[in-house]
Amino acid sequence: PNGRWMDRMDCREEIERRIEYPLLCAQFGREDVDEVVELLVDVFCGTRPTLRIGGDEIPSDHVRSRLWALNNSHLEYVFDCLHHNTTQIRNIRAYLLTALYNAPVTISNYYRAEVQHDFGP
Repeated sequence: PNGRWMDRMDCREEIERRIEYPLLCAQFGREDVDEVVELLVDVFCGTRPTLRIGGDEIPSDHVRSRLWALNNSHLEYVFDCLHHNTTQIRNIRAYLLTALYNAPVTISNYYRAEVQHDFGP
């Protein structure tokens, strides 16, 4: 295979390692996890100077930097949010990318709100 394909394969392997891929697949199903992994590989191996996140064009390097921080907990959070969502998502790829990008900065507040909802003040 050419060098670009090997880069994608190496990238996919590293992402799978970082997010504890087998564990996520057992929890949420291989098909859903593979969609997210492919999206992340596309972002890390892409060449566009900016990426659209929540309607804003953000420098790709900044997006990659934030997405590189994702771990298993962040992916669990994104999947939980997706499963609890009741509104129609018109562009699932854009929605997923925005959710993944925002996960590191919203995860704590989300779980704090869940605990307060479940157990009261």
